[in-house]
Amino acid sequence: MLPFLIIVLISLAGDITQKGYEKRRAKLIRSFLPHVPVGAESRVPVTPSSSSSSSSRYQRRRSTGSRDERYRSDVHSEAVQAALERQCERKMAVPMPSKRRSLVVQTSMEAYTPPDSSSGSEGEGSLGRTGGAGVEAWISQALRGSSSSTTSSSSSHSNGSANAARLAENNAHPYSIGPIAHLSLKRRGLREMGVSLENGNVGRRSYDYQSDRPWSSLDSEDSHPAPPDITSYTADPPGVTVERPQVALPTKPKYGNAELMETGDGVPVSSRVSAKIHQLVNTLKRPKRRPLREFFVDDFEELLEVQQPDPSLPRPEGADSLITQGEELCGLKNCPASMEAALQRWGAIAPKAPCLTVTHANTKQPYTLTYGKLWSRSMKVAYYILHKLGTKQEPIVRPGDRVALVYPNNDPAAFMVAFYGCLLAEVVPVPIEVPLTKKDAGSQQIGFLLGSCGVAVALTSDACHKGLPKSLSGDIMQFKGWPKLLWVVTESKHLSKPPREWYPLIKDANNDTAYIEYKTCKDGSVLGVTVTRMAMLTHCQTLTHTCGYKEAETLVNVLDFKKDVGLWHGILTSVLNMLHVVSVPYALMKVNPLSWIQKVCQYKAVLNSSRVNNLKFLFLNVFDKFIRVTTQSLCLSLSLCLSALVCVVKPEAVPQLCKTDEIGEICVSSIATGTSYYGLTGMTKNTFEVCPVSSSGGLVSECVFVRSGLLGFVGPGGAIFVTGKMDGLMQVAGRRHNADDIVATALAVEPMKFVYRGRIAVFSITVLHDERIVVVAEQRPDSTEEESFQWMSRVLQAIDGIHQVGVYCLALVPSNTLPKTPLGGIHLSETKQLFQEGAMHPCNVLMCPHSCVTNLPKPRQKQPEVGPASVMVGNLVAGKRMAQACGRDLSQGEDNDQFLFLSEVLQWRAQTTPDHILYTLINSRGAVGSSLTCLQLHKRAEKIAAMLFERGQLRDGDHVALVYPPGLDLIAAFYGCLYAGCIPITVRPPHPQNISTTLPTVKMIVEVSRSACVMTTQAICKLLRSKEASAAVDLRSWPPVLDTDDLPKRRSPLLYKPSDPESLAYLDFSVSTTGMLAGVKMSHSATSALCRSIKLQCELYPSREVAVCLDPYCGLGFVVWCLCSVYAGHQSVLIPPAELEVNPALWLLSVSQFKVRDTFCSYSVMELCTKTLGTLTDSLKARGLDLSRVRTCVVVAEERPRISLTQSFSKLFKDVGLHPRAVSTAFGCRVNLAVCLQGTSGPDPTTVFVDMRALRHDRVRLVERGSPHSLPMMESGKILPGVRIIIANPETKGPIGDSHLGEIWVHSSQNASGYFSVFGEENVRSDHFSARLSFGDTQTVWARTGYLGFLRRTELTDASGERHDALYVVGALDEAMELRGMRYHPIDIETSIIRTHKSITECAVFTWTKLLVVVVELDGSEQEALDLVPMVTNVVLEEHYLIVGVVVIVDTGVIPINSRGEKQRMHLRDGFLADQLDPIYVAYNM
Repeated sequence: MLPFLIIVLISLAGDITQKGYEKRRAKLIRSFLPHVPVGAESRVPVTPSSSSSSSSRYQRRRSTGSRDERYRSDVHSEAVQAALERQCERKMAVPMPSKRRSLVVQTSMEAYTPPDSSSGSEGEGSLGRTGGAGVEAWISQALRGSSSSTTSSSSSHSNGSANAARLAENNAHPYSIGPIAHLSLKRRGLREMGVSLENGNVGRRSYDYQSDRPWSSLDSEDSHPAPPDITSYTADPPGVTVERPQVALPTKPKYGNAELMETGDGVPVSSRVSAKIHQLVNTLKRPKRRPLREFFVDDFEELLEVQQPDPSLPRPEGADSLITQGEELCGLKNCPASMEAALQRWGAIAPKAPCLTVTHANTKQPYTLTYGKLWSRSMKVAYYILHKLGTKQEPIVRPGDRVALVYPNNDPAAFMVAFYGCLLAEVVPVPIEVPLTKKDAGSQQIGFLLGSCGVAVALTSDACHKGLPKSLSGDIMQFKGWPKLLWVVTESKHLSKPPREWYPLIKDANNDTAYIEYKTCKDGSVLGVTVTRMAMLTHCQTLTHTCGYKEAETLVNVLDFKKDVGLWHGILTSVLNMLHVVSVPYALMKVNPLSWIQKVCQYKAVLNSSRVNNLKFLFLNVFDKFIRVTTQSLCLSLSLCLSALVCVVKPEAVPQLCKTDEIGEICVSSIATGTSYYGLTGMTKNTFEVCPVSSSGGLVSECVFVRSGLLGFVGPGGAIFVTGKMDGLMQVAGRRHNADDIVATALAVEPMKFVYRGRIAVFSITVLHDERIVVVAEQRPDSTEEESFQWMSRVLQAIDGIHQVGVYCLALVPSNTLPKTPLGGIHLSETKQLFQEGAMHPCNVLMCPHSCVTNLPKPRQKQPEVGPASVMVGNLVAGKRMAQACGRDLSQGEDNDQFLFLSEVLQWRAQTTPDHILYTLINSRGAVGSSLTCLQLHKRAEKIAAMLFERGQLRDGDHVALVYPPGLDLIAAFYGCLYAGCIPITVRPPHPQNISTTLPTVKMIVEVSRSACVMTTQAICKLLRSKEASAAVDLRSWPPVLDTDDLPKRRSPLLYKPSDPESLAYLDFSVSTTGMLAGVKMSHSATSALCRSIKLQCELYPSREVAVCLDPYCGLGFVVWCLCSVYAGHQSVLIPPAELEVNPALWLLSVSQFKVRDTFCSYSVMELCTKTLGTLTDSLKARGLDLSRVRTCVVVAEERPRISLTQSFSKLFKDVGLHPRAVSTAFGCRVNLAVCLQGTSGPDPTTVFVDMRALRHDRVRLVERGSPHSLPMMESGKILPGVRIIIANPETKGPIGDSHLGEIWVHSSQNASGYFSVFGEENVRSDHFSARLSFGDTQTVWARTGYLGFLRRTELTDASGERHDALYVVGALDEAMELRGMRYHPIDIETSIIRTHKSITECAVFTWTKLLVVVVELDGSEQEALDLVPMVTNVVLEEHYLIVGVVVIVDTGVIPINSRGEKQRMHLRDGFLADQLDPIYVAYNM
């Protein structure tokens, strides 16, 4: 709808034929066409075939009407075909996306209703139109009474064999898109991925045994070749070769039934994913169009936006355009003074004259409304509105109030009566569409319009009132966003007859508001355009004069009678001239597109035959306001409005006149325009009160103009040329494009077999400071995946060749799924909203960010080599503090601190406090399963030591693998090994239900650690000797296995005492987040120092209880589970994490039951409690859960603190007494198992916000909370006593300032001694444990943690009164991704992706061959899988300035994590490249 009411018509003098029309158009545009010399070649070859075959094919295409005639252009079709031919010369190999079979076949041949395929925009109906050659045959068919219901979209080609031949011909060319064979994968078993099925819920097992298996076990001789790895950092000096242990590797574990994967035709596949990625890389290496100048430069200081004009853009060279004036409106003879007067005249003079004939889609006879009935019924409505609504003292509606008219599209008679009834009552009608459901497209915006207009009454028909959705009480349902309305039925049987003395007051036309017509903007908002009575009358007089209307003529109306041209002609101008209007509803047009021609011929007796042709072209070319006939430079010439001024101004804010050769927005000044947007003063001034200015800035006219929303220019002779609409304007990279042009190009690629021709939507979305073009089309259910993908690829090539612009996203949706306007067109704003919200559910998506995103930030240019000394001096000169800190002194003040070995501490406690309980194990029911006192643990350890001497025949220093479930047996076995002088290695036992996958990992650790024997329980002994175990691992290769359930009765005669505190105490084996299996050596002195440091930090004493819910196999979890209680003497309440599967509240209930003040857990435990117990806090409180005594709740992890999870946990359990400051984190790594731990006496953990952009440049800049690109960082805990930390540059090994991001180095007596390898190569990566600074303090030996972080001195003070230094861990150096010269951390990208859509539960990112791969877990219907592809691509572009190469959608639980809840991204990468993920969908972004 335009904001003004002038219709511009073709100047037609008398009758005109098709030939005459073509001659007139050619004459108008002749001056704008380039002169072609005689004999010059003017045609572009369309196909490489012969001219005769091409011509016949072209004529057949024209005669069948196979393309939407709104965008018909022979020149454009030829240009598109030529562009495709040029694209064919490039050998493209675009990888086709992979789909799961269930996603391929579920929408293939479902029952559906073919959608209307002839309307593609909001303002158009469903007119089926044909080209010029077929018009006569079409009319003759209509005259024979044809009732064919076949839409023009179904007659795209005469036979299917031609299509098949054409497709085969296209596939035969070397430029055909491939590979066309797509993966159609079967679902894999949940047990293969460690997914637990408890109480009907599917979830990931955070402590699944497969998660900790090393990714090195995936390597085999048939592994895929590894390209240059850009994700890892190698700290080895030149010449040092790092080799993995040469052990017998188990068979390659499978994520799923990889052997069952097959293509659509049943051909098995092996490793197609990696091949497709290489194919995608080769495709992206093709030379693209020259990128524009950098739109902005990403600096760590600020974001600079530098708009650079494209030098290739054509510049206007003409003079300033002038204001053009139309001819004066001559006075019409005997013209009524108002519309009410016209209705009164015809109601009295010709009461039986037909006013409106309504046809129906069924066999029901047409209904005719006469002028007499219209007059009498309108008076009834006017009287009822003024006198029957409310009371005499307080009427509901007064003159000037607004009233909504809600009538269906098949009942124009009732609408006409209500409309004129409102005019007679001097109330303002607001015609709107019928809201059938709460989810109608644009219904909420209509409600906002009614609310802003103050509408309280809605007039409707009886049938519409019955069809409106009702509540249980029978009242009309309250629609979302709508005000409370009083619904009034306007049928005569419901209205009382007005008294004889009552007569409406008929006034002359004035400037009072006549009606409000709604307009839908580009963004979906609805505005109300006010039209005065004078403008309404003047507009009708203009149409009468221009169209040459005469009394008693017949007019066929196929448009919406509630707005736009249908209202102006069918309701207003017809009454002014006593016309007979034949209304053809949309329902009838949908069934029979020829019905309007049949009605024209049926009523030809009252319509001049010369008017038939005029009417034909009137409908085809005029009734859609300004209608384009071509998509090239040939535009429709329109005559100026009567008594109107027209100018063309620039579309930007300042209404400056355009040049004569420049396209701008058409502005009109006339009495017949709308006056304002109701209630919107600011927008009214910008649209209805425009004052054009010249290039010098001066006003060019004293008249006020109205913006039309149309783009065009004024040609010779005052002819108006329209090139498009403002709503369809898209500005991409400084160039303007029109949505109609993109649609026309897509339709020229012959889409009839694959998509519906009238169901294509084109719009733009803003991504990364620029608009991106999105094309959405409805796919036919009988088209295959390969055919649709071929068509999509050709559309991309055609748009790129014709418009020199890349399409950001091309999506195909199932039929009848795009939101529709009341007349069947595509609701563009609703479609755009569904796309941006991820609720469109497409069946095919093709993203092309690589080709169309040309304004990425400038890559980081690393400075020339700068020495570490220069950096240090520069920091000092700048006044920046060097990034170093230390914990308090590690003093010895307790009795047990005099012992150097844990075995001596246990013996001392067994003698001094034999009955003191050290360990209490909680079972799944929350009861105490077993406990150990100091004496019991001592005696049991003695017996285990005796068994090692007698049965195992072990010597001092032998390695023993402890394969125990979490419990007290593991603790006793560990101290038994210390008593015997053996070196224990804790190993997670194999999972009974997944032994084929988990047992090889156990065997690998046993072999790598050189274990002389294995100690375990009787149950696990049986499991190791089972048939399933024999199939996975050869039983003969196991070392001796000792069952500790059968211990000797006598104790060891002599306990072993180490001679050297630096000797090896135990080996700590674990799998890092990068998938590396590593074992570190912990000496006796380091173990004692670590326990003493934790004791001082947490203030642990024998009178304390500590609850531990951790995996006791490695890292700080093992230290807290097994070591700390013996050293400090406190009671440890042990809760195995596996028991939380059965009872998720076990940990919290145990903490409350034992009144624990300190507790340790992992992120997996905290996440499980948050998800399963978040809604059960009231019931837990009723069961007596009380967390008010908890002083510290420490999360143990080797990663950046998950601040969102800890905050959610604190908020959820605040109601049961948990203090928000109690939750904190600890940080440890391979070289030092505990670097930071919050403790009890230190200041509360701090949170800072840093600039994410600066972090990519290894800079740390603090910003305010809520600032753009701000990233919250939580302190990783207080530095432990005896620990020194410095931040060093990982490349130069020089110290850096606290404003830089660097590697965390640690110096402490509790550092590990080094890595343990199978061949005794302890010197491998010795730099990790014996690093020295290259400048400054070069004497101190440091251990490199491999984690990036920074230090900040806070305003808080610690117990000693010194200012507190906070350590912030950012991420692992090995996992950081170097892209575009900047350092990205996966957790930042993953956090952005997870919050984009509610169905994304988890995400992991990694790089492969310089492509960013995103794996997303979908928790929802598989129909939502393709919605995630554009959303993931958008958010990564917006927030991180990176282009996603591959998007993989998988089921929940696929992303592997280790026992600490940390993602194993490298393990996931190997599984993806080996085709083991069984993805729902894999999208390869072009």
